[in-house]
Amino acid sequence: MPRDRAALGAFLRSRRDRLTPSQAGIEPFPGARRVPGLRRDELAVAAGVSPDYYSRLEQGRQANISAAVLDSLARALRLDEVERTHLHDLAAPAPTTPHRPAAPRTVQRPDPGLLRLMHTLQHVPVLLLGHRGEVLARNALLTEVLGSPLEPGTSFVRYMFQDATARERIVNWCDFASATVATMRRETARRPHDHRLTALMDELRTTDRDVARWWDDHTVHDYASVNKRIQHPTAGPMSFDIEIVCAPHEPDQRLVVYTTEPDSSTARVLPILASWNAVPRR
Repeated sequence: MPRDRAALGAFLRSRRDRLTPSQAGIEPFPGARRVPGLRRDELAVAAGVSPDYYSRLEQGRQANISAAVLDSLARALRLDEVERTHLHDLAAPAPTTPHRPAAPRTVQRPDPGLLRLMHTLQHVPVLLLGHRGEVLARNALLTEVLGSPLEPGTSFVRYMFQDATARERIVNWCDFASATVATMRRETARRPHDHRLTALMDELRTTDRDVARWWDDHTVHDYASVNKRIQHPTAGPMSFDIEIVCAPHEPDQRLVVYTTEPDSSTARVLPILASWNAVPRR
């Protein structure tokens, strides 16, 4: 089975496993149930396709799938907008052009506008990410809060799973790390020919049981605002809401801004952390 069709079938199975007949708005079919959620034939009826056709979809034996069928499946499975788009990406036909050698690696350049915005936000931690979660830029306060240099060109995804500091400082690491995996799963469907991204996630799935478990769950997220709680070794507990800023002409770059509530303990301690970076350390 082609890789893309295997991923499509696995995603469909995972989504119907989590949905009961009552949640789908249908009466359960008679007979013993051997699956936790919808049966194939139940989903087929809910989506308005034949059971044989749906079986071919899930088994990777259906080459072409119309957008109308995908939308019907998305409605039957109660998919959100990110999941619906993910389903369409997984079902996109494979290219018919001959395979070409991979293009030479090009260095991602930070968007000048996002970079200027980052420099105006020196009072809060800020990180500029490119595709594959590559660090394009960050300010000094970000490194102070996270306890890692995160030099441009390094991988924020690797930091999350291979830098012990991440697990030590991020109090809600599991929430943030699982969201990172869900975002990278979404990226792999959006960029099926990004071999470096595929290799990165294959490596992490092999070496980290948490990554493998979350990956096999088939949850997908787009980059989104989340809360991050930090236990700083000197400043103590800190709480941030993470906001994402994108430039219309650079959709592959995201400015990640750690915002704080006015007059909160985190907002009060940040100027102190910033002053430490302003004074050269011996």
